[in-house]
Amino acid sequence: AASLAALLPAAAHAADLSTMAAPLDSTFLQSTSLVFLSEIGDKTFFIASILAAKASRLVTFVGSFGALVVMTVISVLIGQVFHQVPDSFTGGLPIDDYVAIASFVYFGAKSISDALGNEDAGAGMAEELDEAEQVLAEGDVLEKTRGKALRLAGEAFALTVAAEVGDRSQLATIALSAAQNPYLVCAGACFGHGLATGIAVVGGAFISKYTNERTVGLVGGVLFLVFAATTALGTF
Repeated sequence: AASLAALLPAAAHAADLSTMAAPLDSTFLQSTSLVFLSEIGDKTFFIASILAAKASRLVTFVGSFGALVVMTVISVLIGQVFHQVPDSFTGGLPIDDYVAIASFVYFGAKSISDALGNEDAGAGMAEELDEAEQVLAEGDVLEKTRGKALRLAGEAFALTVAAEVGDRSQLATIALSAAQNPYLVCAGACFGHGLATGIAVVGGAFISKYTNERTVGLVGGVLFLVFAATTALGTF
């Protein structure tokens, strides 16, 4: 009987942990998947890819990923501003959840619409690649950073920050942070950025040729709508 009594608290604790694990894992996976799918083939992806192909992969990764981590932290903080709005200003309504749901629905619908309406499956990525090449050419970045690791990291950081402002992945991170655990959102977003940036510096331009942009857009759009639905179910 004594041994059974001793086991009961441990069993209860294990049950509590198991009930917590699902939403925690869900938030992390939501953040990772949304950011990863948003980043594959966008301007920041190709900036990192081109710099890595012409210079140091490691230095490019450090500069680009460092910028994305900083932008992720800022985005999470902005989301928390919505979350912390006093009830006296919102009338007790969960404005943060409403913002998140509206954002997810918008991005989901837009991603699906763009994917279905894009007759050339690779046109969007080609356009992002052209813009990235233009940005690097206008600043003569490759020539300025040749053989200068610190300057290369700085340029990668600055260009990534500039390209990330207002990007879909940033807005998705803000929306997630407004409605979910900010620490898990931040961790998941950073992990997603790390995966996408790692792919970019290893061979982003080559890999993008074999990536079906329409499929990526449809999958990303469906995920946005699924997360809108799950957030709504938890709100209403």
